[in-house]
Amino acid sequence: MTYTRWTRITATTALAALALTGCGGSEEAIGDPDAPEGSLAAVCPSTVVIQTDWYATPERSPAYNLIGPDGEIDVDKGAYVGEIGDTGVTAEIRLGGPFIGGQPVTAQLYTDDTIDLGVVATDIAIRDYEKFPTRGVFTMMQKSPFMVMFDPAKFPEVKTWDDLKATGAPVLHAQGVSWVDYLVHEGLVDEKQLDGSFDGSPSRFVADDGALFQQGYVSNEPYRWEHDVAEWAKPTAHLTLDDAGYQVYQQAYAVRADDEETLSPCLTELVPLLQQSEIDYLKDPKPVNDTLIEIADAIKDGPPITPGGNENSVKVQVETGLVANGPDGAYGSFDVARVDSVIEKMTAVLKDGGKEVPEITGDDLVTNDYIDPEIKR
Repeated sequence: MTYTRWTRITATTALAALALTGCGGSEEAIGDPDAPEGSLAAVCPSTVVIQTDWYATPERSPAYNLIGPDGEIDVDKGAYVGEIGDTGVTAEIRLGGPFIGGQPVTAQLYTDDTIDLGVVATDIAIRDYEKFPTRGVFTMMQKSPFMVMFDPAKFPEVKTWDDLKATGAPVLHAQGVSWVDYLVHEGLVDEKQLDGSFDGSPSRFVADDGALFQQGYVSNEPYRWEHDVAEWAKPTAHLTLDDAGYQVYQQAYAVRADDEETLSPCLTELVPLLQQSEIDYLKDPKPVNDTLIEIADAIKDGPPITPGGNENSVKVQVETGLVANGPDGAYGSFDVARVDSVIEKMTAVLKDGGKEVPEITGDDLVTNDYIDPEIKR
């Protein structure tokens, strides 16, 4: 991979000057005043920390591909660390889920002010906006990869979401996901079916012989459960959240809302690198896919991850339109009107649950200001 072209000469003297203020409560100035004007090092922290939402998988590839295959694995911290090309700036990519106690990335952003960006899905951003306001600046995916998978031999009658509720079977999900409340609100699932004990492993699905509906990513679990889980090793069926009308941006990179102005010079340079990082990854995923396996081997207890599974994930992401240009033609951009629609739906769901929701719009939650419109797939 070639990274030298990623140092984009677009920052102005004014932006570089702005970058010398602190962010997120950190006393460290942003940017190296001795770095060349227009370089990433001049406008970004010496280490850019990105908090992901789960283990290291192909669905989190833009962050890992910023570093490429030559980074270092910090087992204790649950992180992958290395230089962004030859920019002089280090990226630290942190695993989520168990590594942050299972709490949402929104909360982690406000718990740990060393984090610069976090992977925050639209629904979580809405739900937590009053206490932990964030603003998305780049999205890896245009469609949500979330689905529920099941054994088609156990539930041959389930063809669409309208068929699920009548089965009465458990819907196994991780704690903190908002889409289960949406499914209940829409009448697609009975609240009594919800089981929030999913830990990312295949153990429960295998133990119950597939007699349940389990959350997962359409680009991950179906292949892995069939090919990499010896105790199962057969096809599954699934229903996608996107088909249920739950059209969130699942893999969106966000900043703390109050820090955006301070981070703006860095985001102007960094977001296009994330755009290009994912495009480069899709063209040649193997080096980083191999690195993801090394991370999984070093940091145990994650979901199954294999070369075949990683290769298939990329294929599914492309074929199903998970990864695609935004509606404006640029890679990584948001459809603000779509975010407005998600806000409307989520507000109704949250109010049903007795939660007050602040008056917000899509423009509050996301921005395309840092997207380079010339970067396309």
